[in-house]
Order: sequence, then structure tokens, then C-alpha cells
Amino acid sequence: MLCCMADTVLHDVTEGLATITLNRPDAMNALDEATKNALRDALHRAADDPAVRAVLLTGNGRAFCVGQDLKEHIGELQQQGGGALTTVREHYNPITLAIATMPKPVVAAVNGVAAGAGAGFAFAADHRILADSAAYNTAFAGIALTADSGMSWSLPRLVGPARAKNLLLFPRSVKAEEALELGLADRVVPADRLAEEARETARRLAEGPTAAYAAIKESLDYGASHSLAETLDKEGELQLRAGASEDHRIAVEAFVRKETPRYVGR
Repeated sequence: MLCCMADTVLHDVTEGLATITLNRPDAMNALDEATKNALRDALHRAADDPAVRAVLLTGNGRAFCVGQDLKEHIGELQQQGGGALTTVREHYNPITLAIATMPKPVVAAVNGVAAGAGAGFAFAADHRILADSAAYNTAFAGIALTADSGMSWSLPRLVGPARAKNLLLFPRSVKAEEALELGLADRVVPADRLAEEARETARRLAEGPTAAYAAIKESLDYGASHSLAETLDKEGELQLRAGASEDHRIAVEAFVRKETPRYVGR
């Protein structure tokens, strides 16, 4: 099933996999008002759709997403001054939260440059596959702004506080192979194989134990800011939930029969 949230964002659901594609290739998928609204709505729709069991986020053209559309932004600055950046609360925060807290795995297929908020959205995903031609750039300090789109939270967790500070204070192009070394990519593949490799990875996740994946994400998020004792209690709570799932029963029965489990996502 293919639908358009707007011309600038495509949303396809096939066999449990929602593919959300930024579709402003001529603008390097820069985030104007319509695109931000459509991306936020597409992510919420994927989160709420019981038919969706994994999400693939990517871009059309030579960029993944270069962040805020500065051509639109300069007009807003002239009219509103600093008030133009209410878009952080209205768009970037809910988009980042939707990706990071999605109760299903999110794979970012980074097909080209990911800068500013575009990089932040990729960092919020659960798994990042980069084309060998792709690159990140934090970008914010280069236009006299601070980090948004969750980057001050996600980047230190991926690369450590010192490297995060360096990447934010001195914005530069971090090419795919360096991104892999730093922990900003899980895999780097040839550009002409990115779509196939990313879809296969996301498809495997869509066929997996969806409720268990949601519990894993929730457990890791909780453990990052709570004590060991509190985290153990949380793990016990989440394990009770996972143990009561239909997928757990399917997995155990398949193990006993020495078969491959066929999960139903609940």
C-alpha cells in the first residue's frame, strides 16, 4: 500500500514494513514546513498502525536530509526573529521522539549527506545502514545554532561525550567509513546496494517478535537513566509482559519442534 502524506514524504506499507521516504530530491530533502508536518504524521501513523512491525526511513536523491530548509527559514527570521525556531518544539522534538520511542524497530538507510536535524533523525534510529557515498555533518554551529533533534542526547551515547563535543563544536563532513569507526553506522554498503540491503534488514525485523523488540527498546532507554536496582525491577516487569506474548509461546514451541518460528507480532 503506497500513500503520500504530502508530495514531500512517501509512506508505503508492505508485509509489515513501513517505508517512509523524504521526497524533496531537488532540495536535498531539506525540511520545509510541509515536509516536517508530513514526516511527523507519517511516523505517528506507523507507530499506531498494528499492521506495521518495522520502519525504514530513507531519502530520495543524493541526500538523506540536510536539515532545516534555510531558504524558508530566512523568510521566517525576517518576519518572526528568533520565534522562527519554535519549529524545534513543534516538529523536531516530536519527530525525534517518534523515531526513538517507536514500539517497533526503526532502520535508517542513509543514502547521502545527513546534516543537522537530518543527522539527528538518523542517530535516533535503532539501526543505521550507510551508503559508502554518505556522510554526516552536525552543522549547527556553522549557522550559529546549538544542537537539536535530540543530538545532545544521542550523539554522546553513540560516540562518547568528548567526541560528541568535538563534532558539535567543529562541524565537518564525517564520511561513511569514519562514521562506521565512530559508531555512527552499523554497516556501510555500496551505494547501489543500499536500498536492497536496508530493505532486507528492515524486512527481517518486521518478521521478528515485535513486542519483544519494543520491550528491548524500552528497557535500554530506562536503564540509561536509572540505577541497577531500578533497572532490574523494570526488566522483571517487561519480561512478564514479553513472556505473556503470543510470540514467546510461538518461539518456545518452535524451539521444541526444532523449527523456525513464524512470529505474529504480538
